[in-house]
Amino acid sequence: MQTRKKYIFLTFLASWLLLFLFGGDQLRRFAFFSGRKAEARRNWPRWTDRSLLKSFADTEELQRDGDPALLSPRERRAAWLSVYRSSRCRMETCFDFSRCEKHGFKVFTYPQERGQPVSETYGKILSSIERSRYHTANPEEACLFILSIDTLDRDHLSGQYVRNVDEKIRGFPLWNGGRNHLIFNLYSGTWPDYAGDLGFDIGQAILAKASFDTESFRPGFDISIPLFSKEHPQRGGARGWLYQDSVPPRKKYLLVFKGKRYLTGIGSGTRNALHHIHNGKDIISLTTCKHGKDWEKHKDTRCDKDNIDYERFDYQELLHNSTFCIVPRGRRLGSFRFLEALQAACIPVLLSDGWELPFAEAIDWGKAAVVGSERLLLQIPSAVRCIHPERVLAFQQQTQFLWDAYFSSVDKIVHTTLEIIKDRLSPHRSRSRFVWNALPGGLLVLPDFSTHLGDFPFYYLQRGYSPSKKFTAFIRAVSQAGSLSQPILRLIQAVSASQYCAQIVVLWSCEKPPPPSGKWPQTTVPLTIIQGRRQLSDRFFPFEAIQTDAVLSLDEDTSLSTSEVDFAFLVWRSFPERIVGFPTQSHFWDPEQGRWGYTSRWTNELSIVLTAAAFYHRYYHSLFTSSLPAGLRELVDGLAACEDILMNVLVAAVTKLPPIKVTQRKQHKEAVAQQAECRDGAAGTPPPGQRSPPAPHSAPAKGKGTAGSRRFSQRQGCLNQLADWFGYMPLVSSQLRLDPVLFKDQVSVLRKKYPSLEK
Repeated sequence: MQTRKKYIFLTFLASWLLLFLFGGDQLRRFAFFSGRKAEARRNWPRWTDRSLLKSFADTEELQRDGDPALLSPRERRAAWLSVYRSSRCRMETCFDFSRCEKHGFKVFTYPQERGQPVSETYGKILSSIERSRYHTANPEEACLFILSIDTLDRDHLSGQYVRNVDEKIRGFPLWNGGRNHLIFNLYSGTWPDYAGDLGFDIGQAILAKASFDTESFRPGFDISIPLFSKEHPQRGGARGWLYQDSVPPRKKYLLVFKGKRYLTGIGSGTRNALHHIHNGKDIISLTTCKHGKDWEKHKDTRCDKDNIDYERFDYQELLHNSTFCIVPRGRRLGSFRFLEALQAACIPVLLSDGWELPFAEAIDWGKAAVVGSERLLLQIPSAVRCIHPERVLAFQQQTQFLWDAYFSSVDKIVHTTLEIIKDRLSPHRSRSRFVWNALPGGLLVLPDFSTHLGDFPFYYLQRGYSPSKKFTAFIRAVSQAGSLSQPILRLIQAVSASQYCAQIVVLWSCEKPPPPSGKWPQTTVPLTIIQGRRQLSDRFFPFEAIQTDAVLSLDEDTSLSTSEVDFAFLVWRSFPERIVGFPTQSHFWDPEQGRWGYTSRWTNELSIVLTAAAFYHRYYHSLFTSSLPAGLRELVDGLAACEDILMNVLVAAVTKLPPIKVTQRKQHKEAVAQQAECRDGAAGTPPPGQRSPPAPHSAPAKGKGTAGSRRFSQRQGCLNQLADWFGYMPLVSSQLRLDPVLFKDQVSVLRKKYPSLEK
């Protein structure tokens, strides 16, 4: 017994000695002591100790969890802090509001330096700002500054990478550490990690960036923008594939994807797994590894088969024929596929963890996209199958609205960015989230006009509001001073006799003063005379004297009866967002001339209601004056017959609907501008010493030298210039005319509400 105990003791002692001699160094490395435990908690992760795994993997690979392109959280944070040194920036701390108080929200673009390269895309961005109503050429008036240095592509391997940006911006006297500056960026970082490094310190500047990571995004300060290609149109843009308020046909595919597959590196995880959901029936998921210079060196066993399947389907056909489109991350978080899916009314299924979605501060993406998780890819098919068809239709309609309102052109992307910043300056007068996510969109709703939705013509049906029950007659007069023409006297009497007329406002557009009050007819409603500036755009100025929702715009030589006015007003109250009136014109595309044509012939088609006799909402006065760039208003003032076309184009661009023609007792003949009656500087004529700008694309005048042919030529030239300015033709044609019940019917006159219309 004693011998057995002795052997056991000796064996135990020998084991400890051997362990101490050969394994002591490893024992000391384990975190048995408190000091080592604290250090182990600081390192991430502890199992990357080189001495424990010296023959298996490199430490850097272990820190990246097997993906050499994936940074550890510590490294990502360090890279982020190196770029965003002002990481705590908010509008209250890094933006000087006092610069915006005197002159309002004005934007200054730095002058272009000689020899400084600018990409085509950045040139479009600068052009969008310079064409906007916010642009100023005076830096002293500016609230926001835009660099002339191209900062869109900050991949130092790119040919468009601009070097030494830090040195250049520090030499700008207005830089001020980036305060009140806006920087645009589409591509940041480079292979292999594609981190958010811009290569220069942005300081306290606001960053409008594509593929924004939620970790580096500064909420309420930065702005996430979509990634768009250099082919993206400057203005206008192609319309969505689904027409407004239409029900799309049942589509062939439920869920599709066709794109690159990355074999290694960042973004490869999700794309390598997409083949698992492909069933070849209603779910099509096609990838190809045939891209890049050395793809054959890295191809795996699936590449050849994937490449063959990939060529069997057309990408645009898949977009057009699928209900949902997978939008996975690429090397960066965003991709062109996002905007392509929106335009095609293919509901985006986003698989890009950590992506701050474009304009998420304003846009509710939960109404237009399915936000998935990269880790739950296999659950996506069952998730989209569970979405009810009514909700699918709502998603599709919302994709079309968002595409058209904010993403179809560079102009809209840039203007949305500016409007979001402007809303931050006055939170009490900013647009609500409802306004941003409902027709016609935030860009067409001016919070300076009102913050109450009932004051706008678009929300009556949605919100249960009604327009006011009275109207203001707004008459533009150009009669010779000292006397009033008989037509205007008859017009005032007829309009004032309407039971719905609240007041009459006369815009006196002559240089000489209007007749004294005793010369004007006595009316049962207030009559106000306003001295104009002798510019045609004055007739759409938001005068404070106009207090009613409805405005009846009239020329002094218009001939209307009280019954015509009453009926037209009742029609307008049913369509308060549209122009409702009497004389109409139409536009058409002339394929031989390659331009838009204008005709005043009496046809079944109409797309323009002349504002010589038309009802519309007073909000369009504010929109005309405040939202349109100064260049458009100058165009109107330079051409003697363009203002009513521009108003029709503006309303059509807002509503996407045609105007409405109502019953007319007499045929209206479009009169030549009465400039002869208003001498010494007539309305619509340029001041002495200035020439009217030429009207390119104008139709050749018929009957050369006549005032009528010149007017027709100017109107046609105006129409083409407006189409060029907007980037498309907003006017919508219609064949609708609204008549009173029993109009022209062979029944007793006593049964008709407006018998005088038939005389």
